[in-house]
Amino acid sequence: MLELMTFLDTFNWPTTLSGEGVAVILLAFFGVCYGLEQLFPHRKPIKRRGSYGTNLGLFAVNNTVLSLLSVSSLFLLAQHYAEQGLLRYINHPAAQMIVAFLVLDLLLYLWHRACHSFDGLWLFHRVHHNDPYLNTSTALRIHILELLITNLLKAGYVVLLGVDQLMMMVNEMLITLLTLFHHTNIAFKGEQWLGKLLIMPYLHRAHHSTERYEHDSNYGAALSVWDRLFGTLNEREPEAIGLNGHQPQALIGLFKLGFNIATPASVPQSLPVELEMMIAEAAYYRAEKRDFSPGYELLDWLEAKNDIFKLVYGHEPNQKKQGKYGLLVLG
Repeated sequence: MLELMTFLDTFNWPTTLSGEGVAVILLAFFGVCYGLEQLFPHRKPIKRRGSYGTNLGLFAVNNTVLSLLSVSSLFLLAQHYAEQGLLRYINHPAAQMIVAFLVLDLLLYLWHRACHSFDGLWLFHRVHHNDPYLNTSTALRIHILELLITNLLKAGYVVLLGVDQLMMMVNEMLITLLTLFHHTNIAFKGEQWLGKLLIMPYLHRAHHSTERYEHDSNYGAALSVWDRLFGTLNEREPEAIGLNGHQPQALIGLFKLGFNIATPASVPQSLPVELEMMIAEAAYYRAEKRDFSPGYELLDWLEAKNDIFKLVYGHEPNQKKQGKYGLLVLG
């Protein structure tokens, strides 16, 4: 330990890092991940070109909007509040950097978990989950409103800790690099070993499972220690990726998906009493399986409705060709 502290004291920490330099690093890393997917794909690509095109298009739109709103850059905020927050009580620059990274990663873990726990947040977050081909560009598939809220949370983090511009840029770069990597469609020896500390592709594949009990896990952005600590780690290999049912894949469709609870098709004012009772019993069974943890009530009912409609009518309620119901499943 003494040797480590001596090294940190003598290490020449960088004092500047340009935005252009970070952009080049991220672009180069994206290219490396893309190349690895082509050479060593874990799963056979499904509509790969469409997935990349949609995800990159959404990324471009999001960044344009955020730039116009001056939200995407937190660096001016960091410049103003640097050395005014809690980090000023830590004298060592290396220790400040480590604490700032850990707090940011924990914040993103809690925010990600909240997006799965509350119906209103899941409406927007499911846009990220509806990609049927998990790949590097899936990391960029984020609904604009989710991105805005994420940036507001990061703004609070910058002010509270007094994070300076260098720390903010380094942390953003590291989190983004690791996020791009764990979405990459690859598998390699040593993943399980590295997964004891970091979120690896095999862990994040489970998070993108079509099965609810599997994708409500592995919320970490960089470190897997939060999932281990809070009991949300899942090391299963999912059978399928994405969301169940027909999901929009075009750019406009993804934007609308964040707001649609029901489709424009005619949704019935009421269901037969017997059918309502069956759905209620199925929803209760789902809630009982997860110990009645709050935040899932609407999703329990919708998934129960899917199951009952399949059993009774042989199709899901959102399949218009088979019936008159048009409720959109949240996944």
